[in-house]
Amino acid sequence: MLSVQIICVGKLKEVYLKSAIDEYSKRLSRYCKLDFLELPDEKIPEKLNSNLCNEIKDKECSNILRHIKKDSFVIALDLKGKQFTSEDFSSEIEKISMTSSHITFIIGGSLGLTNELLNKCHLKLCFSKMTFPHQLIRVFLLEQIFRAFKISNGETYHR
Repeated sequence: MLSVQIICVGKLKEVYLKSAIDEYSKRLSRYCKLDFLELPDEKIPEKLNSNLCNEIKDKECSNILRHIKKDSFVIALDLKGKQFTSEDFSSEIEKISMTSSHITFIIGGSLGLTNELLNKCHLKLCFSKMTFPHQLIRVFLLEQIFRAFKISNGETYHR
């Protein structure tokens, strides 16, 4: 069974988003082993300069790197990443699962990810050119992973 790890920066506080994540986690349990890891985010001061921004991203990304399992296929969510249709994303997950038994998705903090971390990723994924709260993207990601498994298994899922 494919193992899917989702590493995200920041604690989820919204109950309605937690409920959605719990629901998709339950649905996904028949398709993969899901490991959801929330890492602490760094406090962002009111007056933020580029040096401080880089320091914060460095700390958050160093922590992320420590939690990526060896031999995992790593996918970062990034605004400059590749966009897929749901069908193409499903095909991509299938293709990855033929060479790796573990996929790690990374959702960075509000300042984003460092180039160092992005360069270590096998794929950069973009859901939209629009900006969404990082907490909401967690739900989008789980829904699309679930949809990908449904498509791969030839099961019906609303379009």
